[in-house]
Amino acid sequence: MRAAWALLFPLLWLLPSAAPAPLPVLDAGTIESAKALYEEIALEGRVTETAFAKAYASVARHGAEARMLAIADMSLPSTAKRLHVIDLENKELVMSTWVAHGQGSGELMCTSFSNREGSHATSKGLYRVGTEIVSPKHGAALLLHGLDRGLNCQAQSREVIMHGADYVSADFIAQHGRLGRSWGCPAVSRAEMPRLIELLADGGYLYVHGR
Repeated sequence: MRAAWALLFPLLWLLPSAAPAPLPVLDAGTIESAKALYEEIALEGRVTETAFAKAYASVARHGAEARMLAIADMSLPSTAKRLHVIDLENKELVMSTWVAHGQGSGELMCTSFSNREGSHATSKGLYRVGTEIVSPKHGAALLLHGLDRGLNCQAQSREVIMHGADYVSADFIAQHGRLGRSWGCPAVSRAEMPRLIELLADGGYLYVHGR
């Protein structure tokens, strides 16, 4: 496992920055902290090492003080429970559930990403989760503020939010072999939305990982 982390982290800082300032140097202490946290929370077999490493690095790069970190691992099929909420303060995996990707990103697999208006695609990168809102179409939802310039900075203008949807369910998977798809929002099941609001509203972070 040590070799995997050593190879992965030098590449993480190639991610685009949300600000024009130079990217900080990733020191050995940060690498060791990330690896130790992954092992302490016992995420192996539940959250992929690559998704966690990139999420951790992105949070550090933005200087965010994240207590709750949600990771949407869009490298997995939509039939997998690929949205994970991690309590970084108490060092535990709080929940794992389904999350949909955008129509413009693929069907079973999320194969492409876009920050463009009208793309109906999922956008990668780190988001700060804002306040709870009531969407006229979707009901209770969470605002998302994209922090990565060029990757997800159009989230607000595209009205990308986290919301509940009927097409995110075991029944939909049984009928169609995949989840339904959004217009770019990380949509979750209606049953799980209240819990996600409780965990993430106004201070949590969401990292959308993809290949």
